[in-house]
Amino acid sequence: MSEHTALEQSILGEIAAAPDEAALEAVRVGALGKKGSVSALLATLGRMAPDERKTAGAAINALKDRVAEALAARRDVLKAAALEARLSAEKLDITLPLRAGPTETGRIHPISQVMDELIAIFADLGFSVAEGPDIETDDYNFTKLNFPEGHPAREMHDTFFFAPGADAKRKLLRTHTSPVQVRTMLAQKPPIRVICPGRTYRVDSDQTHTPQFHQVEGLVIDRTAHMGHLKWVLEEFCKAFFEVKTVKMRFRPSFFPFTEPSMEVDIQCRRQGGEIRFGEGEDWLEILGCGMVHPNVLRNVGLDPDVYQGFAWGMGIDRIAMLKYGMPDLRPFFEADVRWLSHYGFRPLDFPTLAGGLSS
Repeated sequence: MSEHTALEQSILGEIAAAPDEAALEAVRVGALGKKGSVSALLATLGRMAPDERKTAGAAINALKDRVAEALAARRDVLKAAALEARLSAEKLDITLPLRAGPTETGRIHPISQVMDELIAIFADLGFSVAEGPDIETDDYNFTKLNFPEGHPAREMHDTFFFAPGADAKRKLLRTHTSPVQVRTMLAQKPPIRVICPGRTYRVDSDQTHTPQFHQVEGLVIDRTAHMGHLKWVLEEFCKAFFEVKTVKMRFRPSFFPFTEPSMEVDIQCRRQGGEIRFGEGEDWLEILGCGMVHPNVLRNVGLDPDVYQGFAWGMGIDRIAMLKYGMPDLRPFFEADVRWLSHYGFRPLDFPTLAGGLSS
């Protein structure tokens, strides 16, 4: 084996064994550097005869080219391996699930859900939705609803009053949604079939009362409306809302200034293990108040009680939400606790419908 062949094999072996680019660079310097083994062969050409120099020079330059090619090829391999290692270390696994979007994590508040349920039920019964301002006049909130000035019934409502205005009259935060009924009767001619959901305010706060709460009231004014219609509407509502096939109801005499006769309504239920089940059992639970619209209220809005009559009812939305969905305390409704909302809230795209199920 010639000296050149032995040297070439040694250098190519070192090139092939170089584990990284730094080691490969050391092999290059050892072979092709100023003091490298191949460069040392080139330095010997000056001492040779012209004919010998020509032959030896061609052989040494060919060796140099083969070493340079081997270095370049190995460098490409090492660069590719280094890139592959880096990509492997820095890669992102795009097959992992993404963070859930708003439609998955967001929740509809139970009050909003129950309002939608109420609207779906009463719309199916032919009712429209009426709304009014939260800040009301004493006239609309009390006087036109048959609460005379100084009447003891006004004390039933712990009212938030504003300071008197330039006319010396005080406005207030409405204590019920009944002023919406007044505004509706003043703005529309009978027949009237509306529900009035919204916020109401009273000075009260405990486990089952808050200073701001939600009510829904219903109103029907017609020439032939009577108590039988009222009972049927409330029975159909209770069956649809509590999603039971049958329900027993009990009407007890009561007093409200704006209805005569007035009644409290109890619904049949069973209390068992901290739960309340409707449509079964032998217990009773009060859920709403109702009655025939008082003739004085009709006169106060310009309707002749000898021609028109009607009925009305009202209930707390917060209360019926607690009853239906098993919420023991009213106060968390207003605390904005995301954990509570995640537990009791509803998926944003699950719109309540009578056909598909209100709370499915």
